[in-house]
Parts: sequence; C-alpha cells; structure tokens
Amino acid sequence: MKTNTEQIFTYLDEAASKDESLYLEQLIVACQNWTEGTASPEMQGDVTKEEIRRGLQLAILKGMRQNVQAHHQMTPDAIGMLIARISSFLLPQKEMVQLLDPAAGTGNLLLTVMNSLEVPASSVAVEIDELLARLIVAGADLMEQTIRIYVQDALRPLLVDPVDLAVCDLPVGYYPDDENALNFEMMPADGHAYAHHLFIEQTIHHLKPEGYGIFIVPSSLFESAQAGELHTYLKKHTIIRGILQLPQTLFKNAAQSKSLLILQKPSERAMPTPDVLLATVPDMTDKQAMISFFNKMEDWAKESTK
Repeated sequence: MKTNTEQIFTYLDEAASKDESLYLEQLIVACQNWTEGTASPEMQGDVTKEEIRRGLQLAILKGMRQNVQAHHQMTPDAIGMLIARISSFLLPQKEMVQLLDPAAGTGNLLLTVMNSLEVPASSVAVEIDELLARLIVAGADLMEQTIRIYVQDALRPLLVDPVDLAVCDLPVGYYPDDENALNFEMMPADGHAYAHHLFIEQTIHHLKPEGYGIFIVPSSLFESAQAGELHTYLKKHTIIRGILQLPQTLFKNAAQSKSLLILQKPSERAMPTPDVLLATVPDMTDKQAMISFFNKMEDWAKESTK
C-alpha cells in the first residue's frame, strides 16, 4: 500500500505529465484543482501538511530537472528539517510568529519551517522568478499556510514589516547591479558586491530587535576576498550566535560544503552574550548522535533566548 506522500506524488505527477514541456505549469493546475476540490489524490486517513509538502516536493524536483535552470536548486530536506528544529528552539514562547525568506525559490524551506512550528505563523516570501512564486502559492494553499509573495529582486526596497525569524538558502555569487548595491554597507570599494553578503544585510534590516536569521552559507564564507566587509558589518549590526558545519555527506565535494550561520539582531535592552556556538552537525543517519546534538542545541537556545 502506498503512503500518503506516494499517493500525492502519483496524483500530481500524472496530472503534470500530460504535457512534459509544461510540467511545472500543469503541476500548478493540479494543485489548484486539489485546493478547489475538483480532483484529489486517494489518501489514507487524515493527511498531514508534511505529507503534502513532501509529495509536492518530489513532483517539483522532477519538473525542475526538466525545465528550470541549474542554479534553481531546492534546499535538501535534511537541511530544511534541521533549520526547522533550530527555529522551534529559538521561538519557544511566541504566540504568533512572522517569518521571511528573501530568496524563497519554490518555498520548500519556508514551508518546512512553518509546518514544524507549534504556533500560528505567517510569512513573507520574496522570489524574482514568477513561475517559482506561483509554485509557492500553490503549495501554501494546499498546506493552508499564510504566505505573502513578493515577485521582485529581494535586494531592492522591500515593503515588509519586521519579522521574528528569517531563513534563507543564500544565492551565492556576484550581484551585478552596482548602482543598487551602493545602498548597502557591504558594497566593496572595488568590484561587484557579493549577492550573499547583501542578502544577509537586507535580511537583518527586516528583523525585529532580538529576531533571528538562519542562513545557509558557503563554509568558506569568512575566507573570501570580501570577508573584511562582512566582519565589519556583522560586528556592527548583529550578534553571531552560531556557526554549524553541515555534514560533508550532504555535498558532492568539499568545495560545495555549506554551514548554517545563526545571527541575532540586537535590541536596546541588555542581552545575554553567550559564547558563539561552533559545532559540526553529525551524520544525520546516526540517530543517537543527532539526539545528543539536538540536546546541545536546545541548551544553547535557552541561553540565547533568556
């Protein structure tokens, strides 16, 4: 017997495969039909939001391999679930949570975090690609999550209220619009700015005081040619709470390795400044090691959120 996730993927894939050249477009239609009740997969019992997300994710991955540029890569589920767990540790006493993902892609990372929270949440997703933005809408509607979408360059002015938490799988590379980059403190004196630096700066600007940003960054972030600008900005405007090296098994080679950078925006009140958490995430298939790691993370989060 197929699981609900498998049934959901089968329904979406069969509907989207009617025109392989327009797979993602047909996928959006299939999601809309399900939301409107005109068609739906056969499922056992009550379906969960995570079952829907995983089934939709599988269909999107298939469609992206066929139709979308190589730089549009979905955040691996293991990393998304890790960020979701850390987010729940950092927001233990909130009655309502506002979130932001300034480089939302298909919305998979943002929806993973929203589905994991035990309190109501609303989010803002910024995505410059209209097709990907429509996939966010389709997924949010199916999962009954509240996400406001901005289809624009996230490094342009954002009419977004400050949020409690931001998550972002940072787009890595140079930002070509030098004129706009001059609005950022991390614009270097010579050459193009790094887009991933500017995304950090833009995100911090839209956090509430004491809000958190969790960023997926290159492990070489602090060794780059523009590391000086980054250090200066972070020291002036943030509290670095943690740097977590992700398992090498998640990446094809060492050059592609990533880490999680956890930042907090200071407030006017005196805030605790515990040591920066420097850790390596264990092999995520090692259950006991992950339990020990999460216990450590929970203790760290309690210190950070006093």
